[in-house]
Amino acid sequence: MARMTGRRALLAVPVLLAVTLGVFAVAAAAPFDPVKAYAGTAGLTASQENLDQIRHNLGVDQPLLGRWWHWLTGALTGDLGDSATLRAPVSQVIGERIGWSVLLCALAFVVAIIVGTLLGVLAARRRGSLLDRAVTSAAYTLEAAPPFWLGLLAVWLFALKLGVLPAGGLTDTGSEVATAGQIARHVILPALVLAVSQLPWFVLYVRQGVGDALEEDPVRGARARGLSERTVLLQHALRSGLLPVLTLIGSRVPELITGALLVETVFSWPGIAAATVEAATSVDFPLLAALTVLATAAVLVGNLLSDLLYGLADPRVGFDG
Repeated sequence: MARMTGRRALLAVPVLLAVTLGVFAVAAAAPFDPVKAYAGTAGLTASQENLDQIRHNLGVDQPLLGRWWHWLTGALTGDLGDSATLRAPVSQVIGERIGWSVLLCALAFVVAIIVGTLLGVLAARRRGSLLDRAVTSAAYTLEAAPPFWLGLLAVWLFALKLGVLPAGGLTDTGSEVATAGQIARHVILPALVLAVSQLPWFVLYVRQGVGDALEEDPVRGARARGLSERTVLLQHALRSGLLPVLTLIGSRVPELITGALLVETVFSWPGIAAATVEAATSVDFPLLAALTVLATAAVLVGNLLSDLLYGLADPRVGFDG
């Protein structure tokens, strides 16, 4: 495990370097002007000399490689630069928002895995039944539904029609301090919507894996020995049938991050979504690069975690990857 983790860490270095360079290249080719975004309406009446001075202060008058190298050397020393859009250090911008995004993604992922596994097992045990057809049909339908559409539908139903949950934000209207109770109530809808957007893949993978495992010779032999159906399912079919789900956990991280950005926007959740959108539209080089590195690192860690879990669950695989 240690060797595999070390190899993956070494391979992650050139990947992250290439990603950050790609971010600066794409941002440099974008039609948005970071100087106009920084100056706002004042830029309409500012002189060219003032605009050039702002361009120099922001560092966007340097060549592409110069801007990237300046940011990279600073990042290696812990200085991620300053966000021109949000007028704050990048580390502060991320630090104030990343915790809320992690909370939302963690809750949603846990719910998706647990509920998806349960529904997938129920469908696999009764392949071809009415329950199986209902579960798989719902999974395929939800698979095609965009997260933002699910979010708007949830707001309309639970916040506007039923009035049982808040429509968004982190605290109640007029409240200056976020209490644990308020946070719990406000996170329910976005977490459920994000979980539902991830649910179909876990349902379908578990259904296929467990269903195939129930047809294997070892499981048939266990049934022939007179073992109960529950014992056959829990001790034989589930272990091999759930192995593909471990790989799925890592592969769903990019989609989870994308879905979280959309869900946070719909529910005005104070995560990194707003910062990401502003960084992209305003060509905020330091903030955009830092957020992209975080997302890339999350994907790499997710893939590593799924491989480690797979190796632990099935010793035949080992840790040679």
